[in-house]
Amino acid sequence: MDDGDDRGADRGTESADKLVGADAAERAGVSLSTLRRWVALGLIPTHEAGEGWGAGAIAQARSLVKLRQRGYSIKQLQEAIDEGRIVSSADELVSELVGERFTLQEVAKQSALSADAIEQLIAAVGLPSSAVDDLGIEDVEMFRHFATAIDSGFPRDALLQTVRVYGQAVSKIADAEVRLVHLHVHEPMLRAGVASERIAEEMGGITEQLLPLFSPVIDHLHRRFLHHYVEQDVVGHMETELAGGEIGHVSVAIAFADLAGYTQLTEEVGDEEAAGIVERFVANVSQTLPDEARVQKTIGDEVMVVAADAASLTDWAVGFQSLSTARPLPRIGVHCGNVVFRDGDYFGREVNLAARVAARAAAGEVLVTWPVVEIAGRHLEFERIGEVQLKGFSSATELFLAAMPGDR
Repeated sequence: MDDGDDRGADRGTESADKLVGADAAERAGVSLSTLRRWVALGLIPTHEAGEGWGAGAIAQARSLVKLRQRGYSIKQLQEAIDEGRIVSSADELVSELVGERFTLQEVAKQSALSADAIEQLIAAVGLPSSAVDDLGIEDVEMFRHFATAIDSGFPRDALLQTVRVYGQAVSKIADAEVRLVHLHVHEPMLRAGVASERIAEEMGGITEQLLPLFSPVIDHLHRRFLHHYVEQDVVGHMETELAGGEIGHVSVAIAFADLAGYTQLTEEVGDEEAAGIVERFVANVSQTLPDEARVQKTIGDEVMVVAADAASLTDWAVGFQSLSTARPLPRIGVHCGNVVFRDGDYFGREVNLAARVAARAAAGEVLVTWPVVEIAGRHLEFERIGEVQLKGFSSATELFLAAMPGDR
């Protein structure tokens, strides 16, 4: 989609917060003549003639490159910008696009990590492989922190797994922030016919002033949850020692819960309303869980919950069902056992078994396995269903229907 190549001309010099000449074109990924043509056509309104290229202008140029690569014409882009459907990026959030850049070898030298280790970490965190050619000072600092962790004795494999979890979590947070602002601020302004200049001003103010406030919130929540899980880990270690647990595995109770008939529901009420029902369902699960339990992940309308104590998790499941009256009703399966923990998630036979137990439950039911019955409190009733052949398992599994006395 390029319109010629004169990157060798007009190199200019790079300042602390601006780029000039072909340096800006190189960062944007097009020729300098293309950048100049786009400015003349009004496609990059944040760039002022005669001024260096700031972060916002370069970010918008990079976005235009991607849109051109996806087949959008210059005319389509002009119309979208005029109508406010494309707005400029805030300088503060994209300032890493300008400033001093480092090669992989330079980062390796400054961080005391090998080039191979840096490439491994980039892949683990979820950045594209091309990131090795576009590293800034904040990247250098990040790799210095990683090097310090390794020098302090933190195992390399554990570091890679930790970094992978960080990348997945933070990527999801950033994606949600941008999409929610788009859905709840940008699109309503478009529908209301707000002028494009006003939209750009409002969106710029939100991304520049509001979104950066979430970073301290994330840091605070990280410390809060870290304290919580350290306490849980201490208790877990004690239980492992007392019960003679298997090294390399963790003992947990697992519950899967979903909405019976959700696929049919989407056909009846539409995707938007069905998504709202799932959102409320997940929120209700999260808000009612016992302290030692947490939502591990959600997949569509399915929620995976892990807990240290099978008894309290079963109490929650039965109580949750007794309070669930709106359709579609949930169905829940509970199992417990030793699982493998890797990359922030739980794997193994026992996890798969818990999922299959939930899939066997009917709307409004809580099905559990015999290990759960052995641990759960006697205040619950367990009706034996029998030996059931679950998909993917060679031997039958003994299942029980859990309920409060008198509920059945």
